[in-house]
Amino acid sequence: MRDMLEELAAAHRAVGRRAGQDGEVVAVQLRRSYDAQRADVWDAVTDPDRLARWFSPVSGELRLGGTFQVEGNAAGEVLQCAPPEHLRVTWGGPTSLVDVRLTADGDSTVVELEHSVPIEIAQSGAGALFVGPGWDVGVLALGLFLRGEDIGDPAAWENSPEVQRWSARVIDAWSEVALASGTTTADEVAMMAGMARQQFTPDLLAGAPVD
Repeated sequence: MRDMLEELAAAHRAVGRRAGQDGEVVAVQLRRSYDAQRADVWDAVTDPDRLARWFSPVSGELRLGGTFQVEGNAAGEVLQCAPPEHLRVTWGGPTSLVDVRLTADGDSTVVELEHSVPIEIAQSGAGALFVGPGWDVGVLALGLFLRGEDIGDPAAWENSPEVQRWSARVIDAWSEVALASGTTTADEVAMMAGMARQQFTPDLLAGAPVD
């Protein structure tokens, strides 16, 4: 894997609060450019065989109106599907929405991912720590996959010492972004960051060897 600092800098992160269709929402946003054609990136994020190689096995029907289940994670429904530009799905519930937009930029593709939930669920911008680090790992894995790097079993890779060290840095990055957004307090961020470390860096917290 490339240098951690280089990988961290490759993605832009943002947290915001805004009016949604049924009330205020907290939105977590990730944007990254990949050296791959848009059609190839679209296929990588929608084809079950390719998803299983970098993200997770996904069952169901990845088509407009179809439902899906991510192994060991969320289920959802495909609300919008406009190849190769825009995919919108529910994620674990009808008010938890994930939008993925792909924009061609010469021979590269810019991927923008947004996960929004009602303020009643997120509580504040610190709620970004519930989902931001996980999506960050996915964005990293997609980049490795598109470069032809084999990560093996995605679940085992995500729990590896290297990725846990990466996740620790990502949690710090999301903490800074959430606090700078003005949508939360330092105490809320510290509490959510602690919960994120329990989820994404359990071996580091336990003091297990990670070299």
